Amino acid sequence: MSLYAVSRGSQKHMCSDKTKNSPKVELRSAQWFGTRDKNGFMYRSWMKNQGFPEHQFEGKPVIGICNTWSELTPCNAHFREIAERVKRGVYEAGGLPVEFPVFSTGESNLRPTAMLTRNLASMDVEESIRGNPIDAVVLLTGCDKTTPALLMGAASCDVPAIVVTGGPMLNGKHKGKDVGSGTLVWQMHEDYKAGKVSLDEFLSAEASMSRSAGTCNTMGTASTMASMAESLGTSLPHNAAIPAVDSRRYVLAHMSGMRIVEMALEGLSLSKILTPEAFRNAIRTNAAIGGSTNAVIHLKAIAQRIGVDLSLDDWQKYGKGVPTIVNLQPSGKYLMEDFYYAGGLPAVLRELGELGVLEKEALTVNGKTIWENVKDAECYNRDVIREPENPLVDSGGICILRGNLAPRGAVLKPSAATPELMKHRGRAVVFDNFDDYKTRIMDPDLDIDENCVMVMKNCGPKGYPGMAEVGNMGLPPKILQKGVTDMVRISDARMSGTAFGTVVLHVAPEAMDLGPLAAVEDGDMIELDAENGVLHLDIDDAELASRLDRLKDTEMIASTGGYVELYRKHVLQADEGCDFDFLVGCRGAKVPAHSH
Repeated sequence: MSLYAVSRGSQKHMCSDKTKNSPKVELRSAQWFGTRDKNGFMYRSWMKNQGFPEHQFEGKPVIGICNTWSELTPCNAHFREIAERVKRGVYEAGGLPVEFPVFSTGESNLRPTAMLTRNLASMDVEESIRGNPIDAVVLLTGCDKTTPALLMGAASCDVPAIVVTGGPMLNGKHKGKDVGSGTLVWQMHEDYKAGKVSLDEFLSAEASMSRSAGTCNTMGTASTMASMAESLGTSLPHNAAIPAVDSRRYVLAHMSGMRIVEMALEGLSLSKILTPEAFRNAIRTNAAIGGSTNAVIHLKAIAQRIGVDLSLDDWQKYGKGVPTIVNLQPSGKYLMEDFYYAGGLPAVLRELGELGVLEKEALTVNGKTIWENVKDAECYNRDVIREPENPLVDSGGICILRGNLAPRGAVLKPSAATPELMKHRGRAVVFDNFDDYKTRIMDPDLDIDENCVMVMKNCGPKGYPGMAEVGNMGLPPKILQKGVTDMVRISDARMSGTAFGTVVLHVAPEAMDLGPLAAVEDGDMIELDAENGVLHLDIDDAELASRLDRLKDTEMIASTGGYVELYRKHVLQADEGCDFDFLVGCRGAKVPAHSH
C-alpha cells in the first residue's frame, strides 16, 4: 500500500474543502486572531510584520511546527527542510503554519546526558503550546530524548498533535561491510581494548559509521522511540523507518502537514489517541522489534502526562512471550534502512495482529484504527522481519526484575543478552560511581574474573545526575583478552539502545536515594534469575538494613544551584518515568488570560 493511501484519514482526500466548513471545535487561535477589537488588532498586526496576508487569519487553524533543529544535535540537523515540507502540507490543507524552536536535547554531544534535560525540553514544549495561538502541533523529533520530550509536553496540553521523526541514517559502510551507528563503537572499542585492532583501525571507522543525515541506524533508542510513536498511533504509518535522506521522508512530512489541519478541525486530541490500548500496543511492539530499554522510562513518562496508568508490571504482563521478529542490530544483523525496505513497522504490526496481540481498535492520527492501517501491509524480506514461528528470540520484550536488590524493579533486555548468563550467581565487584569505574577498570590487578558480577552505583536519576547511558560497562581488558565478551552487569544507570550484553539497568530505588544498591559491597554474592524475574543480594535483611542505616549520615547530594538542583529535588525514580513530580498529569490547553 502506498504511503499516500495509508496517510489519509478521509478516503476523499478533501482537506481544503474541510476547512470551508465549520470546525467541530472552537479554535484556540480565534481568541488571539478572531476578535475585532484592540487585542485582535495587536495580535494580527504583529504577525503581519512577517508578511502574512489578512486572509490567513480568517478562521484557519494555526498549526505549530515544534522544531528541535540544532547543529549541536546531529540527528536533527536536517530538520529545517523537513519543517518546510510540513508547511507545504499545512498550506495545501488550508491551515496557517507557524514554526517555533524548543530546547534540543541531543544525546551525542550534550553533557552529562540528554536525559538530564528531557524534562526541561518537555516544559519548553508545553508552555510554548499553551501560551501561543496554536490549534494543533506537528512535533519534529529525532534524537533519543526529543521524541518523548515533545510527546510529554504536547500530552500535558492535550492538543491535536502528530509526530514526524527525522528518520535513520543510511547504513554505515566500513571495509565493505554494513555497520551500525553506536553498536560499532561498542564492538570496536572492546576489540581495541582486547588488542584485536589497532588505534588507527579503531579511529578509521568514525566516518564510516555516520555517512548521512539522521538518527542511529540500529534499533537504538531513537529508532525505538520512533517505532513507539508509530505504534502508539501518534504518527502516520511508515514514519518510524523511512531513511532520513529518502524522498519519501519529505512526502510523509507533507502528508503530516495536511493531516494535522484535519485533526485541528476534528478536535482529534492526544487523549483520544494515547489510550491504555495504545500503550499496550507499544509494549508489544517494543518486544517484537527488540527495542531499547529506554522505552520503559519514556513510555511511563508520556502515560503519566496524559493520565494513563502504566507500570513496570505491564511490561511483564503484555510484553513477555511476544517474539522478537525484527533482525536488527544490536540484537541481530540488519539496520534500519533494510527494515524499511523489508516493509517497516506496518509489516511488524500486521504480524502482531495475526498473532492476536494487537489492540486492533486503537485509534491513530489519520483517523483510522491501527489495524485498518496495517492489515494489508506486506513483508519483502523474511530474514529482516521474520515470521513469528522463526523468531530471533522466542520471548522478547523487556524482562522486569525484582528482589531485595531492586524492590521497585530493574530491567534487562533479553534479545541483547547472553542466554547462558540469564541465570547466574556471582561475586560482586563494586564501583562506587562512573569515575571509580573508569579509574580502576584498566588495572591488570583488578580482582575480577568472568564469573563475577560488575556493580556500579550512584548513576541513577539523582546520582549522575540524569541517569546517563553508562550501565553497559565495558569489560576489563584482562577478561576480554581471554575471549570473554559478556558478563553480568548491574547498575541504576541506563544504557544506549545501540548497546548489548547481559546488563541489568534502572535499579530502583537508586543508590543515591539510599536504595539497596547503595549497600552492595565487594565480595557479596548476587543472584540473577531472569526467567523468574529475580534479582537478589545474598545477605540477610538485618545486615542490609544496618548497612543502609550507616549510609544515612553521609551527605549524598551536594547543593549545586541552578537547573541541576531543581532536577535532583524533583525527579522521580526510574520506575516512575524520571519525570518531575510537579509535571505529572494533564493540565490542558486552556488559553491564558491576555496581558493587553
